[in-house]
Amino acid sequence: MNEMSIGLPDVVLQGFDALGLGDRLTVNAAIREQHSHGEDTTTPVMPDAVVFAETTDDVVRTLTLCHQHGIAVTPFGAGTSLEGHVTPVRRGVSLDVSKMAAILEVNAEDMDCVIEPGVTRQQLNEYLRDQGLFFPVDPGSHCTIGGMCATRASGTNAVRYGTIRENVLGLEVVLADGRVIQTGGRTRKAANGYDLTRLFIGSEGTLGVITRIRLRLHGIPEAQSAAVCQFESLAACVETVIAVMQVGIPVARIELLDEVQMGACIAFSKLPDMQPIPTLFLEFDGTPASVREQAEQVEAIARDFGAASFAWATDAEARNRLWKARHDAYWAGIAMVPGSRGIATDVCVPISRLAEALLGAKEDIAASGLLAPMVGHVGDGNFHTVILVPPDQPDALERAWALDKKIVARGLALGGTCSGEHGIGLGKREFLETEHGAEALAVMRSLKTALDPKGIMNPGKIFRN
Repeated sequence: MNEMSIGLPDVVLQGFDALGLGDRLTVNAAIREQHSHGEDTTTPVMPDAVVFAETTDDVVRTLTLCHQHGIAVTPFGAGTSLEGHVTPVRRGVSLDVSKMAAILEVNAEDMDCVIEPGVTRQQLNEYLRDQGLFFPVDPGSHCTIGGMCATRASGTNAVRYGTIRENVLGLEVVLADGRVIQTGGRTRKAANGYDLTRLFIGSEGTLGVITRIRLRLHGIPEAQSAAVCQFESLAACVETVIAVMQVGIPVARIELLDEVQMGACIAFSKLPDMQPIPTLFLEFDGTPASVREQAEQVEAIARDFGAASFAWATDAEARNRLWKARHDAYWAGIAMVPGSRGIATDVCVPISRLAEALLGAKEDIAASGLLAPMVGHVGDGNFHTVILVPPDQPDALERAWALDKKIVARGLALGGTCSGEHGIGLGKREFLETEHGAEALAVMRSLKTALDPKGIMNPGKIFRN
């Protein structure tokens, strides 16, 4: 325990010993380093200790002790966040809930389930498959559903099935002082009191630790098809998206990749039948007849905007290969510049302003001199640019952050948001007041103070301390 004493006082060490956590509490340097950062470019910070919680009671006891002594606690899931959420900026304890990975209850008739926060989307859907149900929120990474709740995650299916916010019915949350509360319930609607469930969705671990989640489930569609539609220009690609959404075709997914990202995906995922030009990936859910009708409607619209090609397939192998390539887009982009780091922007705008936001971002990228492939969940106006930071250019990181600020500023000016799904964390704090105003920010701070008066819960995130 000598290594831990660098940051934690003896009275806290004695308190942890009394909790009887055994090997669930560690000060191993390699494990602490793994918990010092997520998948972002913020400077890593080593926690003083890591606690691997296995039960709600482990979380209660850890938070009670840390609250008593004012020790910072940073919740940790899979470590896949992109805005510095899991970086323990005040050291303290990294509270890892990834071992809380039980599927506790499935109610097939009511189409809901209860899980622990360490369950992943992939794990849950594998478990549900034989019951004809699935959980649709798909951020595209191997993240925990607890982390998805904490960051108000979204992803490729949001255009049809909604974000995590629309798919959570209730939560169990351990507050900063160790109290446990239940929010929400099993009914599909309720009109009683404050909506505490939505308060904790997107709170990024700053108000409490989520220890159980009740999710809304959906039936596996009878038929699915995937389509790829390529265009000579980005403008035509975007106009097709806007037309499809305004007509009301119920697409399940509609993803845009610009010519830079397509070139990266073709090389990385071996897609020899595609061209490095702006491309839409689409998926349609429903009956065989409705899936065919949706695809034909979208093809007709795309042809009107000059689509260079349109191809669709219903076999699962082709669809899975297509969406794996889409989910690997981030790594495909990074591979374009060996050794580079990526800063992922996360602007979301009203669908009618999407063309201005995307084309303006392309102009900003060109002016910056940096490489930044673009990909987006454009059916709901959300897009990302992965700004590549080459290792051999000392000023590249500064230029990348300046580019990020330009893209966000344009999005806000168009009535959008600085973060459609990644959250605020450390990376987007400066934009909150611009987007919401000083009074709204003051209300947020008052909620934080009420639930976490000592400021131990994931300090430095969302707000500057």
